Amino acid sequence: MPIFQSPFSPAYWRTAAQEMKNYRSLVFSALMIAACIVLSHCTIRVGEGLSVSVTFLARALCSLVCGPVMVILFGAAEDTLSFFLSSGGYPYFPGYMLTTISGCLIYALFFYRTRITWRRIILAKLITNVQNVLLGSLWSAILYSKGYLYYMTTSAVKNALYLPLQILLLGFLFQAILPALQKQGKLPPQLPEGRIPW
Repeated sequence: MPIFQSPFSPAYWRTAAQEMKNYRSLVFSALMIAACIVLSHCTIRVGEGLSVSVTFLARALCSLVCGPVMVILFGAAEDTLSFFLSSGGYPYFPGYMLTTISGCLIYALFFYRTRITWRRIILAKLITNVQNVLLGSLWSAILYSKGYLYYMTTSAVKNALYLPLQILLLGFLFQAILPALQKQGKLPPQLPEGRIPW
């Protein structure tokens, strides 16, 4: 299994496209959809259109294993199924599916078939949180009564406060699971020293 320095190569995208034909990747993505649905029940609602959740862990793990091509389908399926099975009172809106897909794509571009570092984890989580604030505020402004700036301000505060914990949770998850997945031959050696370097 190759390791890539960046996603800007034809070989990277050919490898990612091959995941669509990989039975193990399809099964893994289905398991991660189930994990997202279960984890969505651990969501804490902190305001209108705002909640704190740990579903990002399953999304990031699926993105790391399955790559940027498959997670586009994963994001669409996961968001739709999660809504119908555990919407938590939110209305269905396709914009949220777009947010899920773009977040998974960001994770995949930072984590799929590359060396995992704290720098990559921090950047991936920061960028996904920024896009969550920008897009989520737009969808909330369309669906609810208050303006875009109101939702952007409250969402930015929530995401900024939650960001350090999300980074640590993601790092601890990768540190715990990557060695096992590498031993099973599901991943290349993304932690060659057995721990996440800076």
